[in-house]
Amino acid sequence: MTSHKTIQTMKPATAAKKLGVYLEATPAEFREGVVSRDELNALQADPPEWLRELRRNGPHPRQVIARKLGISIGGLARGGITDPLTTEQIDALKADSPAWLEQERATQAEVRKEEQRLKEKAEETQRRTS
Repeated sequence: MTSHKTIQTMKPATAAKKLGVYLEATPAEFREGVVSRDELNALQADPPEWLRELRRNGPHPRQVIARKLGISIGGLARGGITDPLTTEQIDALKADSPAWLEQERATQAEVRKEEQRLKEKAEETQRRTS
């Protein structure tokens, strides 16, 4: 009996998310097809020019914008950012540093501190019970 390996495929939206790019900015052939796991790995290992350009200049999806600004995706929404932004727009936003962005960065810093505190507490509890 021979086992047949089935090819894993994903929707273009899933592949775009894994690649960190905005789906609507990708080429039509990418958006209209399916992407195999091997194709995704090849795109990550040796990105074509369109992928390098999107990663460099955008437009970027929300998760990338949030990461570049150092805030949460919810913070983007609270700040009124609902559309994809280019790298140039993100840089301009950083340079302007509006009050909402400073507040969201402070909130994100507090969240990270609390996560670190909880992690250390869990590690300490683990050491005591071991």
